[in-house]
Amino acid sequence: MDWREIDLFRGIDLNDSFVLGWHYEGDRLVFDLEVSVWPESKYYYAPREGEYTCYRKGNLVFEGVKSVQGLLSMAEANRSTGASGECDYGNIDTLLIQPESAQIIGDFGSVEIAGGTCALSIST
Repeated sequence: MDWREIDLFRGIDLNDSFVLGWHYEGDRLVFDLEVSVWPESKYYYAPREGEYTCYRKGNLVFEGVKSVQGLLSMAEANRSTGASGECDYGNIDTLLIQPESAQIIGDFGSVEIAGGTCALSIST
């Protein structure tokens, strides 16, 4: 199922969100994000001066993961530095979630995740 069809992502645009980093330890894979938040989300607030929309720090978390294939290390992945000097690893191009697997694609790799659940947390 495409992430746009999942209520968890209502008012969130992953294609416009920025991947700031990731870590995989034990059965947990976490992507640190600068999340693009829109008015449909409970996390939305008016954009700051010069922002396209509301951006908030957050995490895309996969828990109970059995295996991860295709995830590049941060040293191997393409990254860019924005005008503010902050480094990022591009956007999430694709996120497909099935009951026992997920696929997430971006500049950080084409990642296959076996097992687990997906959650999104936004800093308040």
